[in-house]
Amino acid sequence: MAAHPVDEKLPALKMATTGLQHVAAMYAGVVAPPLIVGAAIGLSGADLTFLTGACLFTAGLATFLQTLGIWKIGARLPFVNGVTFAGVAPMTAIVASTDDKSDALPVIFGAVIVAGLLGFVAAPFFSKAIRFFPPVVTGTVITLIGVSLLPVAFGWAQGPNPAAHDYGSATNLGLAGITLVVVLLLRRFTRGFVKQIAVLLGLVVGTLVAIPFGATDFAPVADAGLVGFPTPFHFGAPRFQLAAILSLCVVMVVSMTESTADMLALGEIVERPADEKTIAAGLRADTLGSAISPLFNGFMCSAFAQNIGLVAMTRIRSRFVVATGGAFLVLMGLCPVAASLIAVVPRPVLGGAGVVLFGSVAASGVQTLARAGLDRDNNVLIVAVSLAAGLIPVTEPEFYHAFPETARIVLDSGISTGCVTAVLLNLVFNHLGRQREAQDVTHPMEAGEEIAAVH
Repeated sequence: MAAHPVDEKLPALKMATTGLQHVAAMYAGVVAPPLIVGAAIGLSGADLTFLTGACLFTAGLATFLQTLGIWKIGARLPFVNGVTFAGVAPMTAIVASTDDKSDALPVIFGAVIVAGLLGFVAAPFFSKAIRFFPPVVTGTVITLIGVSLLPVAFGWAQGPNPAAHDYGSATNLGLAGITLVVVLLLRRFTRGFVKQIAVLLGLVVGTLVAIPFGATDFAPVADAGLVGFPTPFHFGAPRFQLAAILSLCVVMVVSMTESTADMLALGEIVERPADEKTIAAGLRADTLGSAISPLFNGFMCSAFAQNIGLVAMTRIRSRFVVATGGAFLVLMGLCPVAASLIAVVPRPVLGGAGVVLFGSVAASGVQTLARAGLDRDNNVLIVAVSLAAGLIPVTEPEFYHAFPETARIVLDSGISTGCVTAVLLNLVFNHLGRQREAQDVTHPMEAGEEIAAVH
């Protein structure tokens, strides 16, 4: 019997190029949190480079756990893991509350270790929530994942620094547009291998076009060392403070919620639906990867939704391709000059490719919703309100500014907010009390009784 595409091992060259494509898609997301937290602490350039390399290294280890798996750990799906952005706000809050900034990273690392271990224990119980994720919920969440990521691509397209004079300039938007057009042309007029690595080729072309405009910075390559290893506890032994631990435990719950939604989305895309066992194994990989990460000076790890878009677009479903991407991440952590090569890609070029990647995720969500029974008024309302709730942080980032910081960790994540809303509404409308028969609707706000009378 032929192996499922998820378990297929591709030729070496194809494995390497498609794996590198995954790294290119998620690189900016991995390096942003250490750069933000490191800047808040006031780390030197050398320490900031070290912290970034450590996060790349630990992202590779977490990706190995997720794709290859050991024992009951790892979803064994083409799942990329890396530093979760959900932890940035509480980590910077920890930095702000620490008098001696040199203690900030040890406190953060201690909190991540405890949160990771507690999450590992809770994973099998958390996974039982899968029965609350029918297509109407998963389709809504998948759509939200894509739509929530699109503003990230739009931000990249404008440039790396909102304070810069050329932010949103015609040059930056032009580079993003050229990259997008190259990807679309390759997807439309090529076949086979070239078509599958269209995003990677688009990034290369966009970077080359950016050189005459001075938008490509080769300084990271010149300044990077050839060899570097994330020495364990480089910034000091972990310290355990209750407030920091509680804060990052909340982040872990948010991360596990998003990872569950991501696994369900990816399972649909690769045609290997994620069951309770798969989700439990995937959450164990997330949480164990997070617990191990601080040993090598890394932060909390979680699934990267943007790579789901790459799988959806290329239709390359092999988990070994993503494991190869994990190997590149480890290499980058051990060889700073290798990491700097990806850093050369201008942010507007990444933005152009991101439009395709993140839009593909949203399109996959729409496909799932098409099977979700939207001929029932209950389901239409679930989708309508959940999408609205999930889009609040995207369209109005300061909407919850008056809420406590702990609550904002959840509320400021559109994916988490929309997911929780969809699950609760599905319970209320489709599980609690007497369930009505499926009814056709012409408008989501039309009363069910009137429809029944028509029938």
